[in-house]
Amino acid sequence: MAKHRTHSIDFKRQVVQEYLGGETLHSLSKHHDISRNLIRIWVEKYQAGALDEDAAAADLLQTYEARIAALERLVGRQALELEFLKGALRSGLRPKSEPTSAITGPAVFPSAKDAG
Repeated sequence: MAKHRTHSIDFKRQVVQEYLGGETLHSLSKHHDISRNLIRIWVEKYQAGALDEDAAAADLLQTYEARIAALERLVGRQALELEFLKGALRSGLRPKSEPTSAITGPAVFPSAKDAG
């Protein structure tokens, strides 16, 4: 089973311009290992201006992908900050009856070893 390949807009334009420059479909097909029908489709799209629209869509897609990646990094950073703050909040809660002075420190409870 043959693999489905994708070709860049620049490659498509290059093949179309070679065809319009006088190359035959057969020679282009053999040289680039693509079907003659695919070259015909690219020529029709080129003449209709669709390859330019595809290029604009590809640029827009690349812009969107970059924006999504930046937003994903931001969400990841905020998730880390949130987890850090939750941990700080959990470790920072003390009963109001417990001393908060750095001099006296927290109340010390005797261990089972000291009690006996």
